[in-house]
Amino acid sequence: MLIKMSGISKAFGPVKVLEGVEFSVDRGEVHALMGENGAGKSTLMKILCGVYQADSGSIAVDGNDTLIRSTVDAEKHGIAIIHQELNLIPQLSVMENMFLGREPQRFGIINTIKMRTQCLEYLQLLGIENLDPDVEAGTLSIGQQQMVEIAKALSLNAQTLIMDEPTAALSERETEKLFEIISDLKSRGVAIVYVSHRMEEIFKICDKISVLRDGQFVGEREIAKTNFDEIVRMMVGREIGDRFPTRTAALGEIRLKVTGLADASISNINFEVRAGEVLGIAGLMGAGRSEILKTIFGINHKVAGQIELDGVALHVKQPSDAIKAGIGFVTEDRKSQGLVLGLSVRENATLANLSAYSHGGMINQKQQMAVVQREIDRMHIRTRDAELEVKSLSGGNQQKVVFAKWLGIAPKVLFLDEPTRGVDVGGKAEIYQIINELAQSGVAIVMVSSELPEVLAMSDRILVMHQGRQAGIFAQASAETIMTAATGGLK
Repeated sequence: MLIKMSGISKAFGPVKVLEGVEFSVDRGEVHALMGENGAGKSTLMKILCGVYQADSGSIAVDGNDTLIRSTVDAEKHGIAIIHQELNLIPQLSVMENMFLGREPQRFGIINTIKMRTQCLEYLQLLGIENLDPDVEAGTLSIGQQQMVEIAKALSLNAQTLIMDEPTAALSERETEKLFEIISDLKSRGVAIVYVSHRMEEIFKICDKISVLRDGQFVGEREIAKTNFDEIVRMMVGREIGDRFPTRTAALGEIRLKVTGLADASISNINFEVRAGEVLGIAGLMGAGRSEILKTIFGINHKVAGQIELDGVALHVKQPSDAIKAGIGFVTEDRKSQGLVLGLSVRENATLANLSAYSHGGMINQKQQMAVVQREIDRMHIRTRDAELEVKSLSGGNQQKVVFAKWLGIAPKVLFLDEPTRGVDVGGKAEIYQIINELAQSGVAIVMVSSELPEVLAMSDRILVMHQGRQAGIFAQASAETIMTAATGGLK
């Protein structure tokens, strides 16, 4: 066994985050670590990487008990992590990022020629031969940045590689490339810990699954000897029911109508969405899915087209115009675009509608608190209280706070951009239920998602994008039809 963690416990103050956790991974094994948000996965991996130190328990590497007190100690033992939020410095080149803090030197001066050569060698190990080591990291796509992070880990001679939600921001093509690289690393004896909420990926590429729940080890299963339902039961401690709730659409009048919409990256977009309808938007990364929402909402500059809301022309020059008209927008990146992490749950949940609680320039906190508490109860937001900083919540609960923020304006139309990204299976089920309830109340919903099963299950109709253009709108379609349209196969 390459890595064996035994009896790992960790508390932050009075809060126990991990208690007696067991976890192990062997050479040439892809081992999934799963659990709901807040189950302790990140804390356990940070202990393995030396970011935190366990209060009790032991770590053995190749059968030898090992003290890992820092990230440097972890690197010495061949342990590296690729975080969900990539850690490259945008202004530095690919090779400068790869060898940051350990640049090859000659006579006390950085040996740029050697650094470039070594950088190319590690990129070529991953089958990447057309990436310039001198290009700034900030100009690369997310997928390319992730490959650089993997190459950097290999340059550290990593024998254990931890991947935290590695496909969260990747296109279908980039995801397949990553899976090929994982298979190659596995064949070379590298142990991979794969942290993800995407069940399809887990069952496709992993050998084993370990599950945490509420900071405790629930069990380990071999992929070949388990199934989706068992893993869900282990994660949530209960039956989750059907993966997606039944859609019972009762469509009303046309609420939002878009004709000939265009901005710098999309053109001739035409669709309508009715009250009570969920219109899904599918397509590959970069096809222009999110741009549709951003242009209607006033984030991107509209260069052509007409927008109507409830049959009346809508002129949006900036997001505040869209909000006043009754359009809400759950953005793709909740941490940088949806929330103010240093503010409380109460403050974040009322950001979009502060005027409703403001009298004479003063916020009526009692009135504000009553509304927020109602939303906390309604959406089952797990928080100590409404005054807790929102950054302390798990990803799924943060996402529910974003929903609460927009529900405060009583939206006529709600845009959802990747509404369940980084959310565990239990949290996803709750968000799907919220979406259904909003639709049933007459809200028109437009939802962008990279998860095809989610789009197919939750949408009444699906608009497919391909290279900035609309490839079609489907009332009933299979996954094959959607992917064919998304890749330009339908003419």
